Amino acid sequence: MLTELNCTNKVAGAKQVKRALKDGRVEKLFVAGNADPRVTQPLAQQAVTNGIRVELVADMKDLGAACSISVGCAVAAILKI
Repeated sequence: MLTELNCTNKVAGAKQVKRALKDGRVEKLFVAGNADPRVTQPLAQQAVTNGIRVELVADMKDLGAACSISVGCAVAAILKI
């Protein structure tokens, strides 16, 4: 599951994910369960509305590590090729 984020066509962070969702470039969204719902809920809701798969990840640290960044991450997305 998180191994999918080992690709180069991904974005991490709420601002980048929001921009990618707006542009219709998101294939799959990952949301950290312990992130602030005020940040993650609107993005997850938009993804569901657009028919994009949403996967819940337990911890922000795990999501950040899967994205190869040294800090936690609330949301990340795999982009369409």
